Amino acid sequence: MDMLLKLVQDMGRLWSKYGGMYVRGIGSTLVLALIATLLGCVIGFVCGVLNTIPYTSRDPLPKRFGLKAIRVLVRAYVEVFRGTPMVLQAVFIYYGLPYFTHNALRFESVWTAAILIVSINTGAYMAESVRGGIISIDPGQTEGAKAIGMTHLQTMTKVILPQALRNIMPQIGNNFIINVKDTSVMFIISFTELFAAHRYIVGVNNMYFPSAAIEMVAYLTMTLVASILLRWVERWLDGPDNYQLVQEDPLVMTAGTYSHPKRGSNYDEQSKEFRDRVKQSLKFGRNRGGR
Repeated sequence: MDMLLKLVQDMGRLWSKYGGMYVRGIGSTLVLALIATLLGCVIGFVCGVLNTIPYTSRDPLPKRFGLKAIRVLVRAYVEVFRGTPMVLQAVFIYYGLPYFTHNALRFESVWTAAILIVSINTGAYMAESVRGGIISIDPGQTEGAKAIGMTHLQTMTKVILPQALRNIMPQIGNNFIINVKDTSVMFIISFTELFAAHRYIVGVNNMYFPSAAIEMVAYLTMTLVASILLRWVERWLDGPDNYQLVQEDPLVMTAGTYSHPKRGSNYDEQSKEFRDRVKQSLKFGRNRGGR
């Protein structure tokens, strides 16, 4: 109990002295994770759509060759960035590009490099999620869209992707939470986020465990809040729990309940006069037939 109290006191002293640095690190972590997740979703949706464009043996050879080449490139991109750690990807992109291009491709801002690295990594995971989401949609909907003359692009944007988005929403939220934690490896390129702030503070005062406890609480708080918000977004996309079924078609006139908008006393008199004339005509016709 005494050790726990001492830990709380040390955390309080660190926060009172370096609280601003921790807060700035939290802000950088959230901004980087949010932007990179959004860009990664765009990359994943593009790769997922390109990876599911159909073709048959009757299509022209250039089309078949092009689509196969695209699928090979997408597969290579996905396997490379899913099969290697993000920290090594950061090293290869931030330090490797200038190395191989003799500083021709050099990042002027560490923010640009961090966003690019995390976005590309997220896009590799999202590409497979989007492909799975597209495949999970009933093929009959694609056939129905094509039957009414929709192109593949129209079918994907107006029919398939809106439904696939709901199916992969949990994976999007999961990637965001992963990015909140995995941005900690960006310290390797001198990006100042929460973990980098922790490393600096520890280097100044050597209070490693109290600072790590503050960092753990901060990461846990961010991920829990993100989970709550994402669950709310999922419920919002699902719509209401209860639906009121339509018992009758309002466009169909129900017998005996129709009321003409011009109906009134004058209209009733004219209708009565018209019915009397019809009756007289019918009576006259029967009389002539009887003769």
